[in-house]
Amino acid sequence: MAFDPSKYTVAKAKPLPVVLLLDTSSSMDGGREQSKIEELDSAVREMLKDFAHEEQLETEIDVSVITFGREGVKLALPYTNASKVELVKLEAGGMTPMGGALRMAKDMIEDKEVTSRRAYRPLVILCSDGEPNDNWEQPMQDFISSGRSSKCDRMAMAIGSGADESVLKKFIAGTENPLFYAKDAASMHKFFKFVTMTVTTRTRSQTSNQVVKIEAPKELLESPKNVVTTQNYW
Repeated sequence: MAFDPSKYTVAKAKPLPVVLLLDTSSSMDGGREQSKIEELDSAVREMLKDFAHEEQLETEIDVSVITFGREGVKLALPYTNASKVELVKLEAGGMTPMGGALRMAKDMIEDKEVTSRRAYRPLVILCSDGEPNDNWEQPMQDFISSGRSSKCDRMAMAIGSGADESVLKKFIAGTENPLFYAKDAASMHKFFKFVTMTVTTRTRSQTSNQVVKIEAPKELLESPKNVVTTQNYW
C-alpha cells in the first residue's frame, strides 16, 4: 500500500463568523465628557481580547466590523481571525445610514467566498443609539427574510435612551434573542461579555443542530425573557 501523507494532515479549523454593525454617528459623540463611542470602542476591544483567549483548535472566531456614521458605511474590519485583529479606533460623526450597513453585511454573508460555505452559522450584532436616516426598511426586510442572511443568529443592543427600539426589535424578529439595553459604559461591557459567552459556548458545541440555551443578564433586559438560544449549523 502506498504511503499517503494527506491522511496525516490536521483538518483546518471551522470558522465561526461574528459581524458587528456599529453606529458611529454624531450622536455617539459625548463632547468633553466620556462619549458613547469611546465606551463602545473599549467594550468591543475587550470582547476581541476575550475571543482571542477563548479560541480553540477546532474553531476559529472570525470577526468583521461594519460602521455606519462619520464615513458613511465602512468596512472597518474585513473577516479577521480574533487573535490577529487590529481594529482602528472608532470615531463618531455624521448621519446614521443603517440601511447601507445592512446591505453591506448581507452582501458579505451571501458571498460564499467571503463567508465560507464551511463556516458555522454567523452571529450578526447591531448596536445603535438613535434611528436610521436612510432608506433602511427594505434592506432590513431583505436581511431577515431571504437568503443566507435570514439564517444568521441576530442580536441587538440599544445604546442610551434615544435608540429606536422598533427598528432594533425588527432586526431580531424571528430569533429567540431579546433586545438588550445599555444605559452606561458598564452595561456595554456586560453586553459584550455576554456575547463572548454565547460565542465561546458555540465553539464548544460541535454536534449538528445542537441547541444551546444561556441565561442573559437581567439588568440589560426590558422584560423577563432572559434566555438566548443559539445553534451552530445553518
